[in-house]
Amino acid sequence: MTEKIIAAHAGLEEVKPGQLVNAKVDVIMAHDITGPPAFKALKNNNLVDYIDPEKIVLVLDHIVPPKDIDSAMNCMTVRQFAEEKNIDHFYDIGQGGIAHNVLPEEGLVAPGDLAVGGDSHTCTYGALGCFATGMGHTDIAAAMALGEVWLRVPETLKFVYNGKIGKYVTGKDLILNTIGKITVNGANYKAMEFVGNAIKSLPMEQRFTMTNMVIEASGKNGVMAVDDVTRKYVKGRVDREYNVYQSDEDAKFEKTYEFDVSDVPPLVAKPYSPDNIASVEEVKGVKVDQVFIGSCTNGWLGDLRQAAEIMKGERIAKGIRLIVIPATMGIYRQALKEGIIDVFIDAGGVVAPSTCGPCPGLHQGVMGPNEVGVFTTNRNFRGRTGHPEAKIYLTNPYTAAATAITGEITDPRSI
Repeated sequence: MTEKIIAAHAGLEEVKPGQLVNAKVDVIMAHDITGPPAFKALKNNNLVDYIDPEKIVLVLDHIVPPKDIDSAMNCMTVRQFAEEKNIDHFYDIGQGGIAHNVLPEEGLVAPGDLAVGGDSHTCTYGALGCFATGMGHTDIAAAMALGEVWLRVPETLKFVYNGKIGKYVTGKDLILNTIGKITVNGANYKAMEFVGNAIKSLPMEQRFTMTNMVIEASGKNGVMAVDDVTRKYVKGRVDREYNVYQSDEDAKFEKTYEFDVSDVPPLVAKPYSPDNIASVEEVKGVKVDQVFIGSCTNGWLGDLRQAAEIMKGERIAKGIRLIVIPATMGIYRQALKEGIIDVFIDAGGVVAPSTCGPCPGLHQGVMGPNEVGVFTTNRNFRGRTGHPEAKIYLTNPYTAAATAITGEITDPRSI
């Protein structure tokens, strides 16, 4: 699939792994951290006038609302650029949310697209059957000016998931299990193609969770075939024609991994790496200071519903801080209508506006020394969420909610 999408955008009949190509881009994303240096690179090279504003999406999401003067100036820079260049797809505070959730939700990325973004988790969109990858700000500036990117065609690893997914097990557990098996370097610059009956049974949001964490295995991109679930999701969102690409039945993969998901329980990634995997049962009882439910990985409406299912009518344990951040304002609004926000507030938690916030350790939930957190995010490297001595366990929303109730890491199946 990945080779076909790249070939189509490079104007070639086919491409091979290792081949270097220039490929036209459909979507270019930047946010309040990566946008300003990209704009600076454009201006320094006198390329600002060459950009195509129709292809550019700008989202304020990392430090919003701004926590200090520097973050305020970053937001100002993005606003000014969007206004000067008539960029319609600009999402200010309160209008969008986290970029990787906003773009699919708003129909800005479609099956068959080639999308790049100034953020490593741009690979999220691959669940729609497109090629999506993150790049540094100079590459993003070049893409804005040229309308194309320079790529090395990645080799493809195939991941087959069969069997029936267990209760309180989600796409988050499937990708954690995968990263645990292949390690955080296991897909270095590879395309990760996800197939199998278990993948077909996943709702779109959980598919996004899996492709979101491709970068945690060092992958170049993640991709899933377009099916009825995909088409239903994009219908009414994407208002343009799109192309569907499928891998040939005799396609040659560099390596194939097979998983029986029936054997996968709720999992955690222990400090300090997403591949340090254990079952929740193996680490149950670990005392926790803060639970965070949100991020581009697990801030979807379905994730909030999962957490609320566990927490409804409950109170968080004494000494626990519960922070919930819906990934977009659209998700926030729907969660309000469904009474989900009330569940978290009634339990003693706080619900913050859509932002990356605690995930990269920027604001609204930064961890202190020796504190222990259970996060539904994607990374738990040392210092990622605050102090280098803070310890973060990555889980799915069910486990996070169960942990908030008891004050210690808890298997949701025991609640």
